[in-house]
Amino acid sequence: MPAEEKGKVIYLSHPSGATAAIALYGATVTSWTVDGTERLFVSKLAVRDGSKAIRGGIPLVFPIFGTKEQIQLPQHGFARNTYWEYVGLINDNDEVSVRFTLKDTQLDPKLRNGWPHSFRLTYTVSLTAKSLKTVLGLKNEDEDTFEFNTLLHTYFHAPNIADVTVDGLKSLSFIDKVQDGAKGDETRDQVAVASEVDRIYCDVPDKLQVNFGKEYSIAIQKTGLKDTVVWNPWTDKAKAMGDFGDDEFHNMICVEVGSVADWVKLGGGESWTGGQELTVI
Repeated sequence: MPAEEKGKVIYLSHPSGATAAIALYGATVTSWTVDGTERLFVSKLAVRDGSKAIRGGIPLVFPIFGTKEQIQLPQHGFARNTYWEYVGLINDNDEVSVRFTLKDTQLDPKLRNGWPHSFRLTYTVSLTAKSLKTVLGLKNEDEDTFEFNTLLHTYFHAPNIADVTVDGLKSLSFIDKVQDGAKGDETRDQVAVASEVDRIYCDVPDKLQVNFGKEYSIAIQKTGLKDTVVWNPWTDKAKAMGDFGDDEFHNMICVEVGSVADWVKLGGGESWTGGQELTVI
């Protein structure tokens, strides 16, 4: 079976042996294996019972990034902590694709009141021998324009964070959330992590690459998304999170494509699409 539903999780399998798993809670991709190796990080302390967002994999951030004083929603919005509807298998050729949807009418009333717009989200996850594609579609079903932020909060598994570098960010401007939102320009050819990092890189080219030492790299091809966040909590933040192991920062890096530095405006009746393709190379 290329796609099987079991215990509120959709399991994908490709003829090559590649696999993926997507929880209906948040439509969160929680596993992606290529050549028998797990490529995504999920904390061993992640909560899987639907009481809070899953710590790891690819949580979906929508319609806000972080928190907004004027919008009464939980951090990063509601997409990652709401059960989505599984539409089913839509492709079973060279790639195995499944689709999920979320409408405003499926939201808890408190969440719906916090962002009172009519919308339809469509999320398509596609698996091939070496790649994982995650594409988010949004339809504004209101008559009026609304604004949103969105982001694919991808947690990559890293054999050792000391060996991880990110290519493609040199010369870009960034917002440094560790330094209270200070702005700067990236000077490094390869961005490495040796302390807490939480940066929003703005107007990022559509091709990036994450290198995991000499073991392998993952190419990121993004579409329709302007920015990229690089995050690792390091020691103090790791210890402060109840659903994250104290030492797990050694084995993960978040490289998250999204549109979060500025609001995205979507007119009444209009549609928007953004996504990424991750490829092991």
